Amino acid sequence: MRLSSRRFLAVSPMFQPRYATATAKPARVPRAWPAEYCESVTEQPHADSVRLIKASTPDSSGYPGERLGLPKTGRGAVSGMARRIGAIFIDWLLCTFLVVVTIRPPHSQVEYWTLVIFATQDVIFTALTGLTVGKLLLRIRVARLDGRMVGAWALVRTLLLLTALPPLIVDRDLRGLHDRAANTVVVRL
Repeated sequence: MRLSSRRFLAVSPMFQPRYATATAKPARVPRAWPAEYCESVTEQPHADSVRLIKASTPDSSGYPGERLGLPKTGRGAVSGMARRIGAIFIDWLLCTFLVVVTIRPPHSQVEYWTLVIFATQDVIFTALTGLTVGKLLLRIRVARLDGRMVGAWALVRTLLLLTALPPLIVDRDLRGLHDRAANTVVVRL
């Protein structure tokens, strides 16, 4: 079986006996390649060897926060995404309520004022305590990995949080880009 007029083989001579049709005559395998080599090249991996490869990779960790030295469950464990989203939702609703009741802007400006109030309360409360009202209600907290207060890093974290994409890109410890930039993690209380 040849391709075009340049006489290129469609299948390598080594593989031709395996893939050739019944009518085509198999090519002779050169003597330099022993039969064991040909069998090892064409052999398919077994499911057991694939499982062993996956289990031995250093990327497979047991639970979120294990690399950071955090417990698997309970107080100090990495918080799940449902609690985080719930806390943001509670904070956003609370800020919207405050804007509507106190500032009373025109209906078209409520979202802008809510964004300003949300960002302000998130920066201040996260910098000082690591908590917001939503986080407190859902029993989670922002903590720095070195144990100190979040401080000025809360501004960086909040600005990245407001862009909406960095929190969605998480690593295996459930830390978004905003958490990695501020060297923080969200843990359970």
